[in-house]
Amino acid sequence: MQRCASSQPLVEEIQAEEEEEEEEQEVFQETGGVNEEQVGPVEEASAQEPDGRPAPVEHKNGKRAEAGPGVADGGPRFSMFTWLMVVALLGVWSSVAVFYFDIVDYDRVLARAQEFRMNFSEVLQGKLAAYDTDGDGDFDVEDAKVLLDQRRFRGSSERIRTEEEKKRGRRRGETSGEAETNQTKEKTSKPEVETPTQRAPEPEEDGPGAEETSVPGSQDVESEIQAAVPLPPLDDSHFVPDDPTEPGQRYEEEPGSIDTTGVLVEENQPEETEGESGRYQTSSKLSQEAEAEKPPKAEPEPEPQTGSTRPTESRQAADGAAEKTAEEQKEKLKKKKPKLLNKVDKSIKSEIDAAERLRKKGNLDLALKAFDSLVQQHPLSPRARYGKAQVQDDLAEKLRSNDLLQSAISMYGEAAELPDVTSDLLRAALKRRAERQQFLGRMRGSLATLQKLVDVFPDDVGLRNDLGVAHLLLGDNKGAKKVYEEVLAVAPSNGFAKVHYGFILKAENKIAESIPYLREGLESGEPGTDDGRFYFHLGDALQRVGDDSAYLWYERGHQRGHFASVWQRSLYNVEGLKAQPWWTPQETGYADLVRMLERNWKTIRDEALAVMDRSRGRFLPEEENLREKGEWGQYTLWQQGKRVGNACQGVPKTCALMERFPEATGCKRGQIKFSVMQPGTHVWPHTGPTNCRLRMHLGLVIPAPGCRIRCTDQTREWEEGKVLIFDDSFEHEVWQEANSYRLIFIVDVWHPELSQYQRQTLSPI
Repeated sequence: MQRCASSQPLVEEIQAEEEEEEEEQEVFQETGGVNEEQVGPVEEASAQEPDGRPAPVEHKNGKRAEAGPGVADGGPRFSMFTWLMVVALLGVWSSVAVFYFDIVDYDRVLARAQEFRMNFSEVLQGKLAAYDTDGDGDFDVEDAKVLLDQRRFRGSSERIRTEEEKKRGRRRGETSGEAETNQTKEKTSKPEVETPTQRAPEPEEDGPGAEETSVPGSQDVESEIQAAVPLPPLDDSHFVPDDPTEPGQRYEEEPGSIDTTGVLVEENQPEETEGESGRYQTSSKLSQEAEAEKPPKAEPEPEPQTGSTRPTESRQAADGAAEKTAEEQKEKLKKKKPKLLNKVDKSIKSEIDAAERLRKKGNLDLALKAFDSLVQQHPLSPRARYGKAQVQDDLAEKLRSNDLLQSAISMYGEAAELPDVTSDLLRAALKRRAERQQFLGRMRGSLATLQKLVDVFPDDVGLRNDLGVAHLLLGDNKGAKKVYEEVLAVAPSNGFAKVHYGFILKAENKIAESIPYLREGLESGEPGTDDGRFYFHLGDALQRVGDDSAYLWYERGHQRGHFASVWQRSLYNVEGLKAQPWWTPQETGYADLVRMLERNWKTIRDEALAVMDRSRGRFLPEEENLREKGEWGQYTLWQQGKRVGNACQGVPKTCALMERFPEATGCKRGQIKFSVMQPGTHVWPHTGPTNCRLRMHLGLVIPAPGCRIRCTDQTREWEEGKVLIFDDSFEHEVWQEANSYRLIFIVDVWHPELSQYQRQTLSPI
């Protein structure tokens, strides 16, 4: 009975649970399902005992267990946070594995991306080649400008013609009263004829702001070109410039252009902008003329046919002038852009462009391999050989290798010798070859190269001017003079030829004849004329003829940055050195040298007099054309920091004394010498070549009175056994008006503020 009693509640409990499950299924079927939020409270309620404890859970193996938080009737045993942590740890360990075991080759991925970009750029160029207007084989900004200009002018001219036809048709059938109404309509239709430069208020046609309005117009053109021609995004990386003084350039430039190493450079952007502005000024002027020709509003009865015919003719003439201007500008652009590629080069243009980009980005080793491969595969390609020469030139500059530079010089010559080489490439290659030959000191080779250029381009005055300079570098003033005479015969106003011709005349001591050439050449302001040497020699020539305007030209030279001051006119200077005309021994820091000279002045004097008595041939006449009159001889012991031959054999004691003072014997920009000057000698006002030295004068034989020296505006006299110290980069002048010769000992020393490194590295003078 007890077993039956105990089993009966169990049966009732099971039946109750089955009934509840049937009710839940009926509710689920009626509602079509519920969401988790609705079920949540019910499950929580059913999963608890009446006393609040969690109900036991029965597993599928028949065992019962206590339900944990969030677990009911076999639900998930782990929380969402646990799964998130597992996923995060898996991601971290996967990243570590990829990085540690180098599973992904990032360099290869980046290389493929770059290759895709380059290929995309080449494909785009191929599609745009149909719009190539200047025949250089690709589509660039110049082509876009030309196309936009043509469309603008064509559109404006068509609109003007359409307006004229409409006006003419209306006026033929209108009465005098209708004509006034027509004028009002014409005024309201003016914006249809305006060009882009008229969108902003414009000044009067002849006013000072007429040119200023062209700048916004040109900027609008650039922005429209960029919008009309979608190109790949620009890479802002820079390449190593050819010339370390010049700023870098972007390597996306036109690959066929010649950069600083090629001398021949494409037209600068500001000049193109002016050309574009000029074209739009013409278009703007056209619309203004059209408005000016319209019948005035105050006239009550305008004559239809007369009023319509005259403006039409003027507009047509102006339109024709505008179109002609556009064509001229187009032709001008074509002429200015260098033609560097022949037929062979155009067939491999993409390979040349790729190699040129490597060169301009500074990847010189890869660029050399690329151009070398092109030369081997296409031996008749001038552009490939020229590109290889440029890379060798750049490498020679980078590695300071004369051997590489010589290879570049040879390759420039080979590029110029190939058949069917374009004239622009021939000019660029030979001109660069001549420059690099001069750099190596191959002056005769440079002269031969420039002579060949002149033979090929006989009408090029610039090349003839360069040929004249080559003659001067060889010391062939006679040959240079002939060249510049030929230039001035065909181009009498050429400023470059004038200053060089005047320089040659002055060297021939034709002082008065040289002045107009030097003056007019400097006044021309042409490239190559703004040189301190020409200001120096013009002022010197004016001084020698007694013209006080010399100091006006010295002042101009100072303002142009060629001279440190009107008085200090040396041309080979180190900036920042103390500058004063006269110095004391204490200021120089060479007091020991000064004391040695003054203590031993008689020994030095006696050796000099012995040399003069034995052989006056050791005293050579001054050859710098500094004397107005008289005799002036010099006996040099050291020059440019080195002994001069066996000169010290005649004065061994003097040389032994000087050997102890390297500031004098090692001065590469100075001399140690005896100077003898005869009575009646006058030395023109002049300056030394550099501010890197100071000059000491030790008096040995000084007749009194009449021997004096002026430095700037201070004049002093020598004394026997005493040292005068001055900076000979300042203007100085000498008079010898005594009854017998004057003998002094000249010792040049380094400027005391120069460092040891500067003294070792400065070039000799």
